[in-house]
Amino acid sequence: MNFFNTFRGRLLIILAFLLIATLGVQLYVNLTNRRENIRLRELQDQALTAGFVLGTNGITSGEYMKDLIGREGQTFFDEQMRQRIEDILLVNQDWQITDSLNKDYLPTSDENDKIKYLNLNEIKNLPPLVRGNRLGSDLQKFPNANTPESEAAAGEMHAVPIQTSEGRWYVLVTLKTDKGEIFQKATQPLIYTLLILLFSTAITFFLVWRFTRPIANLSGAARRVAEGDLSFRLADATRTDEIGQLAAQFNLMTAELEKSRDLETQLQQAEKSAVVGRLASAIAHEIRNPLNYINLTLDHLRAKFAPEDAAKQADFEKLTAQLKTEVGRINHQITDFLRYSRPTKLNLQPLDARKVVEDSMRIVEPQAADQNIKISLIERENVPPIFGDAEVLRSVFSNLFINAVQAMEKNGGELNVIISPAEESVKIEITDTGDGIPAENLDKIFEPYFSTKETGTGLGLAIVKKIVDDHIGTIAVESKLNEGTKFTLKLPGKEN
Repeated sequence: MNFFNTFRGRLLIILAFLLIATLGVQLYVNLTNRRENIRLRELQDQALTAGFVLGTNGITSGEYMKDLIGREGQTFFDEQMRQRIEDILLVNQDWQITDSLNKDYLPTSDENDKIKYLNLNEIKNLPPLVRGNRLGSDLQKFPNANTPESEAAAGEMHAVPIQTSEGRWYVLVTLKTDKGEIFQKATQPLIYTLLILLFSTAITFFLVWRFTRPIANLSGAARRVAEGDLSFRLADATRTDEIGQLAAQFNLMTAELEKSRDLETQLQQAEKSAVVGRLASAIAHEIRNPLNYINLTLDHLRAKFAPEDAAKQADFEKLTAQLKTEVGRINHQITDFLRYSRPTKLNLQPLDARKVVEDSMRIVEPQAADQNIKISLIERENVPPIFGDAEVLRSVFSNLFINAVQAMEKNGGELNVIISPAEESVKIEITDTGDGIPAENLDKIFEPYFSTKETGTGLGLAIVKKIVDDHIGTIAVESKLNEGTKFTLKLPGKEN
């Protein structure tokens, strides 16, 4: 078997794909974040450069920075820089703010035209100073040097010392920082990682269900087979992996078990038939001869020794007739034994189905009339001849008619027979309105020795089934308690 068609091969391929996909997505996210961080750092560097250049120009030129920005044609401080720079402060050697983009920090004049400067330490809530340790002893002059208040402020401040003829000046550039954007950038890799994990988990659950479902099916199938359902087959046998091979072997095993059970049933039936055959032969040999002698003796008694008294003669005739009836019943049971236990030799000929049915129906017509049973026979058009043995088939219909009449002996009813053409066969439906057959007995009525009658041998319907099978026909039964029973026979037809 090709490794990639195996269960293990497919599982390894899928797991490898998930691993590669997870690493690939994570790598892509990391590269994207790295490029974004580089872009942001470049923009920050450009903003710092533009801020320091503007601040230096303000120191050297003596002009206010807002005037330098407003000059026509300047390009180093564009709109993008304005969006990233919050403020630029110029601090002289006395730590006074000489210029700022924020008009609130610009120098003012009093009523005597004396210029008043705002000291750096007078400004509150300055953003934190970045890398202030490089400023040496000047760091203590900055009120935002790692104080709790400055940490709460938005943005960040960068300080660059400028050595002038008047002393050391400082250019302080405050950059805007969006805390929401920072949080988003920080959490974005985690979100992508979580999504990847959720996707991988979902795929894993699907794969676990996908690969364990056939095993669950196999477990359920084994349970059904253990309960006796050997006809069940697994649908996973069409797979090309180990599960498919296992399912195919399981189906093969159940098929062999079903065959073994059928063979065992046939063997039991054959053994039962052999026992019946030996019993029937013994009965025929040991009982029929005495029965024949009894029957002949009864005829002789009725002919030679009948009483002369009319009253006694009637009793004598009644008793001898009953004896002959019982002898006939016993002889009929022996015939059933012999017929079921021995192979049937059929004289197959084209037959008129209606004539065979009518001949069999005459047996029950007197009893049906006594029990107020209405008999009807309907033959459809274009019914072909049946191909069978007339004498043997009469036994089939006689058994079915007798059973139907006996089922209606209490309250009477209707016995309906319908003969109709079927595909290459003749269908004969025999319906009565008798007591019906319990549902739990429907599967057993054609079994030999099964009978619900106290005096029945249980061979009548078994013989019927055997004769129909010998004719390569079918017989089916439908019944409901207290509503009636319907037997449907299909016998092979012969076209004219």
